[in-house]
This record gives sequence, C-alpha cells and structure tokens, in this order.
Amino acid sequence: MTDHEGPGAPETGAGPAADGDGLVETVVQEVLAGLSGSVVFLRPQYGAEGEVADFRLVAASPEAVDIGGRRGRALLGLSVQRTYPGIDATDLWRGYLGVLETGAAYEGQLEYEESTAGVPHRSRYGVRVVRCRNGLIVSWSRLDAGEREQRRLALMQRSGRMGWVDRDLVRGEITWSDEVYAIFERDRSQGPMTLEELATHAEPEDRAAVQDAVGRLLRTGDPMDRTFRVRLPGHGVRHVRVVADTETDVQGRPVQVHGFFQDLTAAEHAAQQLREQQQEALAQQSLLTAERDLAARLRHTLLPVPRRQLDLAGLTVEVAYRPLQEGLDLGGDWYSAIELPDGSALFVVGDVAGHGLDAVATMALLRFTAKGMALTGTPLPTVLGNLNTLLLHTPERSGTTATMIMAVYRPADSRLTWVCAGHPPPLLVRDGRARFLPSTSGILLGADEGAHYEVSTVDLLPGDHLLLYTDGLVERPGESIDEGLARLAATAAAHVGTPRFLDSIVRALVAPQARRDDICALHISSAGQ
Repeated sequence: MTDHEGPGAPETGAGPAADGDGLVETVVQEVLAGLSGSVVFLRPQYGAEGEVADFRLVAASPEAVDIGGRRGRALLGLSVQRTYPGIDATDLWRGYLGVLETGAAYEGQLEYEESTAGVPHRSRYGVRVVRCRNGLIVSWSRLDAGEREQRRLALMQRSGRMGWVDRDLVRGEITWSDEVYAIFERDRSQGPMTLEELATHAEPEDRAAVQDAVGRLLRTGDPMDRTFRVRLPGHGVRHVRVVADTETDVQGRPVQVHGFFQDLTAAEHAAQQLREQQQEALAQQSLLTAERDLAARLRHTLLPVPRRQLDLAGLTVEVAYRPLQEGLDLGGDWYSAIELPDGSALFVVGDVAGHGLDAVATMALLRFTAKGMALTGTPLPTVLGNLNTLLLHTPERSGTTATMIMAVYRPADSRLTWVCAGHPPPLLVRDGRARFLPSTSGILLGADEGAHYEVSTVDLLPGDHLLLYTDGLVERPGESIDEGLARLAATAAAHVGTPRFLDSIVRALVAPQARRDDICALHISSAGQ
C-alpha cells in the first residue's frame, strides 16, 4: 500500500489518504468491532497547503458514544471540526497533530461543552491517542460520570448515616469511608479501628454478642448483621448497625472483609417513641373500653331503654332517648314507665339542668326517689314537693334545678292524672288533631322552698296518642318555646298515622348535627288506635 505524502508531511505516512486506505479502514473497523468502550479511527483531512485541516471519523467501536449521545455507526463520516466546534483550540487537537507528526502516543483530559436543545452540557473525558497507519486511533472514557457516581454515593451515605469499610486480612490493611469516621466521631489521624476493637466500644450488655459475631465472621466467614450500642464521650449512646461479608481463598479461609456501618440512633429513638405511643394507645383503648362497659352497665342500671314497645295497664308505650354526650349514653333527661302495685301505670319524664356526670347523678337521685315514693302510694303533688325539698337540702346538689312531669293512669276509668314542675305540657293527638293539655304547672324543682304542685286529669279515649317529652325536642336557638311547641303539634298531627310514630317525630324535628340538648320522650297510645 502506497501513501501519498502532502507538503511538509513526515515520512511516517501522515499524508493524504491513498488508494488502498479503504481496505485499511475496513480492517480497522473489523478490529474495533471486537472492542469495548469508546474507540474510533480518525483520518486526517488536508488543506490546499498540505496542512491538516480536519479529521473524519471512519471507524468506531459499537459502544463508542460521544458528548452528543451519538453511538457506534452514527459516528461514521462525521467531521471533527464541524461536529465539535472549537476543538481546534484545545490541547486534544494539538495532541492529534503531535501524534500524527511524531508517532508518540498522547494521553490527556478534555473538558467539552455542547449545547443540546439549547441547554449547555459540560463533560470531562480522559483521552488516549495513538497513530495507526496514516490515521489516529482515539479512545476515551467519561471521567465526570464516575465522579458524579462518587458524589451520589457520598450523598447517599450521608443521608442514610452509613459508611463502608474494607479490610484485607492478608495484608492487614483497613479502609474506612469518611462517614464511618463521623459515625464513631473518630479523628482521621487515628486511622480506622479493627473489627475486633468494636466490642470494646460497645455497651457492656452488647459486648459478648459483638465478639461472637466478629469472631465467626473472621474465622469461618459467617456473614455479620448486628446492631449494638456504642457510648461516645459526651454524646450518650449511639445505635450502630454492622453488616459485613467476606471473600475466601481456595481453602475457604476469609481473606477480605467488606461491609458497612450505619447509625440507627434516630431510627431507634423514633421506634422507641412509636412503641411508647402504641403502649399508651393500648392503655387508653383499654381504659376507654372499660369506661364504655361501665357506662353501658350504668345506663342499664339507671335508665334501661326498651328495645321494643312496652304494654302497661292496657296502654302501649314507646320510648325515645337521645343523650347529647357521646360515650356515656346518659344525660340529665330521664323517664320511668312502670306498673304500680294497684295495676295502674306510672309515667315520668324529667330534665335536670346541665350535662355530664353531675347531671346524671342528679337524674338518678330524682328518678329512683320518685319511683320509690310512687310505689308506696305517695300522692303525686307530695312526691314533687319532697323532690323539691331534696334538691334544696342536698349539699352536693346545691343550686341544681330540674323540670319534671309525673302521670298515673288508672285503667278502670281510663283516667290520667298528672302533676308538673316547670315542664313542657303533655301533647294529646285525638282524631288527627293535636292540642296541649292545660294544667296547673308548679315551679321547677330546686328553685323555691315554698313551691306548690296541683293535679290535672284527662280521660284517654281509644285511638288517643299522648306525648310526654323534654325541651330538647322542641327548643331551637333564637326562637321562643311557643314556636317550638307549635312545630311539635303540627309534626305530630302530620305523622300520627305512620309506623313508629315517635321515631318519625324525632327525625322530623331534630337534625343530629344541630342537636344541642338531651332528648327524652314517651309516646302513650290507648287501645283501638
């Protein structure tokens, strides 16, 4: 093969391409096809005066990739000057010319910036150039990519409070990453400690386990994954995880150790706080469960609410009870509906001022006292008078007031007799029309030592419906009690023929989210309804 030498070209064959160079390029391409990494073959392009004006890429390895992301065969035929503008002002270009002229290999670095889609991208390469026939073999590798990986690894180690360790058991060399020194707060001038020394820094309770794990790792190559506590001067206890594995020789003896240390102190503290919170939550849940059980038993004892309607003295009775306070299922409102020894029926609805346990306690006192006196035949006005005195002269109930209505129905003459202490009047629905029964209402209980109470009566006819209720069913903020009573009368008349008459009234009158008071109501209906 004969090369044509241009003016000033050295005798080494650095002149313009001659016939037969196509065969060289083919052979070079076949050689490069078997290489890994980025390798190309450049042909010099000469100017009119015989000077090297450019280089053209005529062969490339399959894995070759340049700054623009062009790969393998996509590089073939490219002009160096046009593809990488400004390269002629770099040391690399001068290196190309020097290798072409002298034949001495060139090794150096190149920082190159290319704008892709208007975004500048700078990369750094390590480059090697050797002469081949009348061209150049150029190989390169990205240096900045490896550095970025190192930075990413360092960032990951710092973020995860983790550092790596390598130990050559044959040469006795130990290498720590910077983060391991930070974990143990150890000055780099002290150098790394051996794995055998770890136990001396561990808390007494952890030393034996650490010694055992390290011993098995170094003797037999058993992998180690152990978290132990380290006490650092002035910084308390630090929780450190050690994960290590070994490489062995042909006889299975460990010759190298690779692993990492991780500071789990923050995670351990968070886990401990979570465990404490879970224990507190379990204790609180147990307490709440016990309180709910107690409240359920208390409610059943103080104010059992029937799940079905009651039949008393020929009357049918439905109960609606909606305490305002959740969980306790009890409030200051109460009712009684029992049969008396003479076959008559006692109906009571009351309302203690206030909410909470104090109101519940007063409710229980009044309910059981009223029921006891009624069972012994005490006249209704006397019962209210005694309850009034009880509230006025019970120190722990001082200042407490309550409203109450008591009624006794005698089936022999279908007559209902009642007394009232500051309570809303009974509502009677007869023949589809609703009206409030007139009564001589006495003052509420606990307000006046000289309170006086009188009886009122009404005869119940077949098909009658009677409502005894507390003010939570009718009162609304910003309106008078008379407006609420009128609304109750209209609602009762509209629903009198519907199933579950009482529940329909409560749903129509009181929205659950707008309720501000306890609700208690009795629906009493006579036969022939």
